[in-house]
Amino acid sequence: MFNKRSKTAKPAAQRGIDDTRASQIQESLIKSGYLTGEASGHWDAGTEAAMQKYQSDNGWQTKLIPDSRAIIKLGLGPAQDSGQGTSAAATSAASPTSGLMPK
Repeated sequence: MFNKRSKTAKPAAQRGIDDTRASQIQESLIKSGYLTGEASGHWDAGTEAAMQKYQSDNGWQTKLIPDSRAIIKLGLGPAQDSGQGTSAAATSAASPTSGLMPK
């Protein structure tokens, strides 16, 4: 009656990082000195090792895939100037340190 799906683990190269994102991460790791050569676009053992070293050097738990802290520190987090959300003026007007409340 019920379909049972196989619960086999994905290989390390298939843990949810697509080739485009892997290239971006690799390029940042190369610029930061944690990876050498050119970005292959594939999440491989060398990339995993570089990411673990990067995380370790920053005092974070080492993982096979990057967490949000690593992505942000590598400069690959959400764009700050995407034009979405509130403007900088509106945000600063409402900030607790500005002493002003928006009308």
